[in-house]
Amino acid sequence: MITANQLRAARALLSIDQRQMADLAGLSVPTIQRMEASDGVIRANVDSLMKLVSALEGAGIELINPGVQSSTGGRGVRLREHVAKPKAKAVRQPKPSSPRATERAR
Repeated sequence: MITANQLRAARALLSIDQRQMADLAGLSVPTIQRMEASDGVIRANVDSLMKLVSALEGAGIELINPGVQSSTGGRGVRLREHVAKPKAKAVRQPKPSSPRATERAR
């Protein structure tokens, strides 16, 4: 199994774009785009998933599933479970100017 986040992270580690990923896996760019737009585990036909995983492994990517340690070491990407998503900082809106303040600013 591979998630959309793992696929995007793998591409980032390889420094390749979606077109290069598609070429590497023998898939179309729209297929890669659909895979990356998935929510969670990628749902695709078995042949496409096998091509994708094989291409990633051939390029040096090790897919680490939850609860599994990396057997070969090296760099990888893993998101811990039960981690609160970072909240976006609130954008502070400027206070509306009073006509007097606008007048003084001129």
